[in-house]
Amino acid sequence: MTPEPHFPTGTDDLTLDPPPDCPAHGIGPGGLHRLHETPDLRALYRRLREEYGPVAPVLLHDDVPIWVVLGHTENLHMVRTPSQFTRDSRIWTPLKDGTIRPDHPLMPHFAWQPVCSYAEGEEHKRLRGAVTGAAATVDPRGLRRHIGRATQRLVNRFCESGHAELVDQFAEHLPMAVMCQVLGMPEEYNDRIVQAARDMLKGTETAIASNEYIMDCLRRLTVRRRGRPEDDFTSHLINHPAGLSDDEVSQHLRVVLIAAYEATANLLANTIRRVLTDPGFRAQLNGGQMTVPQAVEQSLWDEPPFSTILGYFAKQETELGGRRIRQGDGLLLGIAPANVDPRVRPDPTADMQGNRSHLAFSGGPHECPGQEIGRAIADVGVEALLMRLPDLRLDCAEEDLRWAESLASQHLVELPVRFSPRPPQDVRAKPSHTPRPFPQARPSWEMGTVSAPPTPVPSPPEPPAAPSAVPAGGTGRPQGVWQRFLRWWRGY
Repeated sequence: MTPEPHFPTGTDDLTLDPPPDCPAHGIGPGGLHRLHETPDLRALYRRLREEYGPVAPVLLHDDVPIWVVLGHTENLHMVRTPSQFTRDSRIWTPLKDGTIRPDHPLMPHFAWQPVCSYAEGEEHKRLRGAVTGAAATVDPRGLRRHIGRATQRLVNRFCESGHAELVDQFAEHLPMAVMCQVLGMPEEYNDRIVQAARDMLKGTETAIASNEYIMDCLRRLTVRRRGRPEDDFTSHLINHPAGLSDDEVSQHLRVVLIAAYEATANLLANTIRRVLTDPGFRAQLNGGQMTVPQAVEQSLWDEPPFSTILGYFAKQETELGGRRIRQGDGLLLGIAPANVDPRVRPDPTADMQGNRSHLAFSGGPHECPGQEIGRAIADVGVEALLMRLPDLRLDCAEEDLRWAESLASQHLVELPVRFSPRPPQDVRAKPSHTPRPFPQARPSWEMGTVSAPPTPVPSPPEPPAAPSAVPAGGTGRPQGVWQRFLRWWRGY
C-alpha cells in the first residue's frame, strides 16, 4: 500500500506547481508560499489570512511543509494546550523521515536541547522552576540601578560628538551589559561578547566559534559560582532545590542570555525609532499622555522583537482554526500576525495602552520567564537616553532606514541620530546628602531661553515676597520646579 504523503494541506496534488522555467517567485509545491523567499512577510501574512483563515500552510527552506498560526485565539490555544502541542521537535515528521537534512539552515531554531524550552511534564517543571526561581531573586530596584548606570556609560561614549548610531552603539550593547551583571559576570562584558552574540544569531560561518566563546564564559562562571556563590542569578540557579548539573546550568544561562539579548536589543531599537519618527508618539511622551513603559508596551504590540517562533509540534491528530492538523505536523507561533488579528484588534493603528494581551513573550508553560527584566531594560534605557539627549533626532530620512528581515524577526540595521553635544557624566557619583541652595524666585516666568537677571537680595535679608498671580505686563506665571523640569526635558 502506498503511504499517505505528509503535507500540511492533506493533498498530494502537485498540479499547481509552477513549471521549471516559470518566473513565479516564492511559490513551491502545491502553490504554497516559501517564507524564506518572501520579501514582505507581513503583507504575506495578510494575504494568507484572507485566503486560509487563522491557520495557513506554508513552506520553509528545502520546501519543508509547516503551518503558520495567524490567529490570536489559535496561537493562545496552541501554547496553552500541552496535551496536544509540544515544543519537542523530535516528533516532527519531516525530521523523523529524513526530509530535513542535518545542515538545514533553520536547524539551530528547532534542534532539540536538554533545556526547559523543549522539556515537558515533570522535567519541564524541574528545569523551568529553577529558572523562574532564580529570576525571582533579581532585585527590581537594584536591576534598574544597573540599567541606569550602564545607559550612562554607553551614552558617555558618544555624547560629546553630537551624533551616534544607536543600534550598534546602544541598543545592542545595553542588554548585554545588564545581563552580564545580572548573571554575575560583569567582567565578561566587552565588545567581543556583543559581537559573538550578534554572530551567533546571524548564523555566519563563524557562528559555531562564537557560540563556543560564549559557552566558555558561561562554563567558567558556573564553576566559579559552584565553589563561591554570590547573590546573583547564576548562584541562585545552581543552589535551587531542582539540583541542576553544571552542564544544565551553563545551557540555561545561554538560553537566558541570548534570548534576553536578542529580544531586548530589537525592542530598544524599535521603541527609539518610533519616538524619533512618529511626532504624535513623541508628543504623547513629552506631554505626559503616555509613559515610557506604555510606549514600550505599544512597541511590543506593533513591532514584537520576535515575529514568529519555530516551533510547536502536534502530539496527536487535532483541529486548529478549521484546519486538520496531523500528528507530527509542525506549527509556527505567529506572534506578529496574531498581534494584528482583526478579531482582537480591528484597528491595527489603535493605541493599546494598558493592554498586555499581546503575544510578544509567547504564553502558556513556555512563556518568557525573564520578560520583566526585558521590560525594565527597555523602560529605563529609553527614558535615560531621552533625558540625557532631549533633542535627539533622526539623522537621515525615515525611508532610508535599513531593515534586516528573517523568519524569526525584523530588526533595524542602523539608527543614525544627531543631538546637541553634551559632557560625559560621572556614573560612579553617589547621591549627595548635602542640601543644595534653593534657587531664588524670579519675578516672572520666561518663555525664552535667556534667563531673567537675578533679583537683588536686600540687606539685611527679608522673607521673599510671594510672586504675584499676574506679573507686570499681564502675561506669564511663576516658574516652579515642575515647569523648569519640563523645559529641561523638552530641550528648550
